[in-house]
Formats: sequence, C-alpha cells, structure tokens
Amino acid sequence: MALKLCIAQLNFVVGDTAGNAQKIVAAARSAYAQGARLVLTPELSICGYAAEDLFLRPAFVAACNDAVKTVARELAGLKGLHVVVGHPMGGDIRSKSVAVQRRFNAASVVSEGRVLETYAKRELPNYQVFDERRYFTPGQGVCVFQVDGVSVGLLICEDAWFDEPGLLAKEAGAELLAVINASPFHVGKGSERMARMAERALALDLPVVYVHLVGGQDEVVFDGASFALNADGSLAGRAAGFQEKLFEVQAERVQQRVFLTASVAHERSPEADLWDALVLGVRDYIGKNGFPGVLLGLSGGIDSALVLAVAVDALGRDKVRAVMMPSPYTADISWIDARDMAARLGVRYDEISIVPEFEAFRTSLAQEFKGLPEDTTEENVQARIRGVILMALSNKFGSIVLTTGNKSEMATGYCTLYGDMAGGFAVIKDLLKTAVFRLARWRNVHDPYGTGISPIPERIIARPPSAELRPDQVDQDSLPPYEVLDAILERYMEDDQGVEQIIAAGFDRAIVERVARLIRINEYKRRQAPVGIRVTHRSFGKDWRYPITGKFA
Repeated sequence: MALKLCIAQLNFVVGDTAGNAQKIVAAARSAYAQGARLVLTPELSICGYAAEDLFLRPAFVAACNDAVKTVARELAGLKGLHVVVGHPMGGDIRSKSVAVQRRFNAASVVSEGRVLETYAKRELPNYQVFDERRYFTPGQGVCVFQVDGVSVGLLICEDAWFDEPGLLAKEAGAELLAVINASPFHVGKGSERMARMAERALALDLPVVYVHLVGGQDEVVFDGASFALNADGSLAGRAAGFQEKLFEVQAERVQQRVFLTASVAHERSPEADLWDALVLGVRDYIGKNGFPGVLLGLSGGIDSALVLAVAVDALGRDKVRAVMMPSPYTADISWIDARDMAARLGVRYDEISIVPEFEAFRTSLAQEFKGLPEDTTEENVQARIRGVILMALSNKFGSIVLTTGNKSEMATGYCTLYGDMAGGFAVIKDLLKTAVFRLARWRNVHDPYGTGISPIPERIIARPPSAELRPDQVDQDSLPPYEVLDAILERYMEDDQGVEQIIAAGFDRAIVERVARLIRINEYKRRQAPVGIRVTHRSFGKDWRYPITGKFA
C-alpha cells in the first residue's frame, strides 16, 4: 500500500470565497495529475483566517457553504481524489422555541462531487490573538476516513495540542493524523509547533501530517513550513516557509504501520524567518488591499532605513518612494546617509524641507507661547508637519504611508500622535530597538531576495539614534539605554512579570518603575496607532488589551 498525499500550503484572501475555492480546485487538479489522492488544505481555507466578525453574518457562512459545494462539483470527475477543505459551518438549532445560531470551525472531506465527512474543531483557542470562542461552538465528533486503504484521522489546529481529540481519532481507527492549521507566526513558534506535534505523535504512536497556512492577514503572518512526522516523532519532511507550496508526502504501510517520507527544507535562522515575516506582511497587506505602492519618511536613522529595506524586498523599488523632510536640527550626515541609501536601493527619493512650515507655526503661536520656553511642543510640531506632508502625498497619489516606529518607542510613548505615528501600516511596530539593530546588520550581510546590495549604510547602524527635533538630541537623553529598556520591556510587557519580580532580577528600581509607568500612561497613544506586523508572542494589538482609563499600578 502506498498513498501520495499533497499538503496545499496556500495563501488565501479573507472573504474571497470564490477566489479561494478556485485556488483549491487548481491546486487539487495539479496534485492529482502528479499522483496525489489526498489533498489537505489549511484551516478555514475557504474563507481565509481569520474572518473575525464576518463569521457572525449568516450571508458570509452561506457563501462559504456555496464555495465548498463549488470545490466538490468542480473536482467531481477526478476519481479517487479526496480533498479536505476548512470552512465555517452553522445553522439555527431550535432550543425551547428559540432559534439559536451555532457556528463551527469545520473541515469537510470532498470526493467525486460529494461531501463525505464533516468535522468540527473541538478545542477553541482563546488567548493571544485568538478569540474563537466568540464565534464558534466546540465540536463533539470524530472524523476518520479512508483513502487508498489508509485510515486518516482529521484534526483542526488546537485539537492536536490536547490529548483527547487525537486519542479519539486513534480509537476510531486512524493510522495517520492529518492536522490542518492556521497558526500565526512569531519568532520561535515553528520549533514550538514541531516539538508539540512530535510529543503528540509519540503519545499516540501515529504519524502526523501538519498542514499550515501561509500569508499575511492584517497584523498576523502565517509562515507555512508545513511538515510530516513519523510515529516516533522524527521528521519525515518539511516544506519551505513563507511561500506557497504543493508539498508531496508519501505514505507507505510497512508491517502494518504507516511510514511517511518527503523532502526536507533546510533549517533557517531566527533572523531569516523574521525578515521573511516582515516582507510577507508588507507584500500581502499592500497587495491584498490594492494599494499601488508605499511611501515613507526617510530620516537617515536606523528605523526608517530598516523599513525602507523591507519595503523594497517586499514590493520592488518601483513601488517604493522615500521622502526626506529636514528640519533646522537635521544633521548633515542624515542627508548624506538618506541619499546614499535611496541611491543603493534605486527608489524614488525627494527632499522637502519643513523649515518654512515650522517657522510659520512658530510665528502663529508666538503670542500664545510668549514667555514660555521651547519644549516637546515644538518637537511635536515638527513631527506633525512631516505627518501632514506624507499624508498629503498619500492622498494625492494613492500610496499608503508606512510608519517607522518600533516597539520600544510604542511602549514608552516616544512617538508623536499625528506625527511619526501618522500612516497606514506599521512595519516594525513589534520589533524592539535592539532587534532593529540586529536585523539591520543581518540584512546587510544576507541577500535573501537577490538584490545584490547591502542596503543600509554602515553609519546609520553605528551612530547613536536621534529624533533630531532639538539641537544635539539623542534618544538616550530621554530613555534608558536600549539594552536595559528592551530587557525590561520583554519581561514586563511580553512575559507579564511584575515590577518587583523584574527588580529582583537585578534591574534598577527607579528605571523599572519609570518604564512601567510610561507603558501605562501611553496606552491612549497605542490605541491610535496603525495596524502593524506581529512577530513576537505578545504584540501591542490583539495580544494587548488594557484599559486607557485605570488606576491599577
């Protein structure tokens, strides 16, 4: 006995039920022509993940049902082919004369024009970015189906992280577990997934095929890297990450046990994964939302330099525009380095001085501010002038503004509302400043997209960071050293450690208390920040839901 199965690691668009159905049909036909008789698509492949409150609309669920029927109908002539498609499923259930809408995160097995089996996800995650209990009811069934003499047990994502769903599938006769997934990326998540699935394979003494989504959806990125494990937990095959792939896995029975074989993509560094996540996040946000291109303010500093490099790798130089907006405090080296980087990448580059506008604001406010010293007010005016210019260019030409603020700044409020926060997509919103430096150095050494250049001038990486909004300003005038700040932020914000716990780890009390206070009082700013790419296990966004008004310290 031998079964060739195909993992359809595909990039879907949320809500494009017809387009997603056709992508599944095309993938299934291609896999069938190569001899596959089982095609596995990711979790909620019909509608994309996650459709959020679209799940609450009956018309949306109905459109998904129609798309499942389309897949079944269009593949009806392919004898022996079985395709697993993920989709929401729902309907009214009468309870004490009241219609109760129940929806399920489901997957159906279609073959020769019919839906053979439908399985509803049993374990619904409700942590980090997940809120499936808002939309779905837990399933209670088991799904085991036969393909070419192999009994396949079907699980959906979170099911495989718990004991019972897989155990029930094995008790129902499963010889192989097929787990379809939509598991958002963060650094280190891939090894965590594989370790947990190896535990599951060993516990059940069953091989596992892990099918994963790829693509960007608003603030989350799905990294693909689907894999297959044998019953002893050993790696049988792994698909490349961050790209669509029809990945073939061979299942053979040897002495009444099923063994899997496939190709194995090479292991990657965390920086390589992180870079590809940012690139894919930008490419899909721009492409799926139909923007013709992007523009950003290029300051000569490390943050905007990194965002520009990501944007060019994601979109190509023709869709990227950089604008340098010098103020009275802009250093000459900032001009020189910005011009150097734009020339290296070949993007359109313009310089628009904000000096006239800044002087006009000073004149207009002179009477109001009479007798008062200059402070952050004048600094923020400069940032807001730049925001107005970028948004005017965006309105006129249709390109979306990429903001360049990092996680350290967003955490502490070292950013200006309606200034450097003005824009549509925050590329490095979830990167701490130390990670920004690390990734910039990595990209200058590595060339993942074959551009043939080191994009970021070395002096941009080496010079002390500065907002350049007053004479001789550097970031460390206002913030603790980034190595200290970021270590505290990781503990406090990402890992939920308390102030006393962080102090006990050796950090200065005054600094820890100050950082914690800055995080608390700047929640109102973060609520008004653009959506950005999540690359850690705790980002400012869906992962972080704190009240703006509150007294708990």
